[in-house]
Amino acid sequence: MSDDVLAGIEWTGLEYHSGRVQPGDVFFAFAGAKTDGTRFALEAVGKGAVAVISESPPPASFPVRWIQVEHGRRTLAELARRRYASTAASLTLTGVTGTNGKSTTCALIDSIHRAAGRVTAMVGTISYEIAGETRPSINTTPESLDLYRLFEEAVGRGAAHATMEVSSHGLALGRVWAMAFHTTVFTNLTQDHLDFHPSMEDYFRAKCLLFEGQGAPPPRVAVLNADDEWARRIPVAGGQRVIRYGTGAGADLRACKTEVGFDGLRFDLAWEGQRWPVRSSLTGLFNVYNILAAAGAGLGQDLDVETILRGIAARDTVPGRFERVDEGQPFLVVVDYAHTPDALRNVLAAARKLAGHGRVICLFGCGGDRDRGKRPLMGQAAGELSDLTILTSDNPRGEDPIRILNDALVGLQRANAEYRVEPDRGKAIRLALAQARPGDALVLAGKGHETYQVLRGETIHFDDREEARAALRQAGFLRRAE
Repeated sequence: MSDDVLAGIEWTGLEYHSGRVQPGDVFFAFAGAKTDGTRFALEAVGKGAVAVISESPPPASFPVRWIQVEHGRRTLAELARRRYASTAASLTLTGVTGTNGKSTTCALIDSIHRAAGRVTAMVGTISYEIAGETRPSINTTPESLDLYRLFEEAVGRGAAHATMEVSSHGLALGRVWAMAFHTTVFTNLTQDHLDFHPSMEDYFRAKCLLFEGQGAPPPRVAVLNADDEWARRIPVAGGQRVIRYGTGAGADLRACKTEVGFDGLRFDLAWEGQRWPVRSSLTGLFNVYNILAAAGAGLGQDLDVETILRGIAARDTVPGRFERVDEGQPFLVVVDYAHTPDALRNVLAAARKLAGHGRVICLFGCGGDRDRGKRPLMGQAAGELSDLTILTSDNPRGEDPIRILNDALVGLQRANAEYRVEPDRGKAIRLALAQARPGDALVLAGKGHETYQVLRGETIHFDDREEARAALRQAGFLRRAE
């Protein structure tokens, strides 16, 4: 971006939402999925905007200067970085990308920094955490301007470290353009978001942008999953420190002698010829990888292993990520955000290990207005790894729920699975619980931490954890006081 894009304009702030414009702001008119931001440009001017920046050509006789640019979000990101230069210089920024595990990995990294006595910020799918204060998450990766505002507030409260999930959408759209990451982490890549990306290769290329640096130098440290085939293709810049983690011989940071149980994980962390015992309340083999990724990020920022282990132990749960619902029932109930075929296979494999001789019951649905290609794959995963599958709705959004169910049914039938279909998710949860016997493991998959359901454009309150807890209590279970 040319430094003189706003030459001759006296401006005091930046904004892309017309309802928040203040006098002296420069307004960015973005084209959205359903609306064109240029429609709100006149409203922004009426509120005092001194200029409009857009990828669209200027309309005739516009009352203030209209600046057409090639890439609006990159321009916003560069101007935001200039506007919040001191904030950008004050924070050590860690970015985590991949299909599965981002939220848990970020939560663990944040916990590790807190164990080191640091004030932190964390931005991701579940929530935004600013110096210990929790706020609802709007987007996994917010617009650059919103990120800098969050970071400025965090710095004002004493934070020097921020950890954030970096989605492929955020990378492809330029929301983190010009951000200088110290450390970047790659978890894995499996099918998802093919409603946005035309192919898996395009999806992967978007992830690679985080490691190449977008309008900023490449990160100093790259932490990569040595056991993931896509991670082996991540470009590595000259002079960049690379830490590869995994369970095989090709990893620099390895997990050995892993034990998975109801009470969590135990394994040995092998690093530079030494071993340390790891204890975590998180369970499932997939969380071994999340812990390794977080440990790698800590090592990349020169934290000692003892501090890293304290941070790992301190994080005993992550909302909606293999989260147990316990009302004293004689079977396991967990809620998980798994909404991709690979994530569903991972959580069901973990449930199978915990169930022992019991059955695995899986309840899941697929999101509407999203990648249709993964629906039969999710059905197949559920059918192959469960003894009984309850197929229901997730967030149908504007799509016909029956059409979504039919797409997933193809995979269940391909797996020759035993299944029931109940479109109403509340009824489906009660049906699943009624099928559970002592020793079974029931997985409520897809929504995780979410507290809403979107049905034909209407958003209603819905929380799998609340629904399961209420149904268990109605069935006569009541967790004893500790």
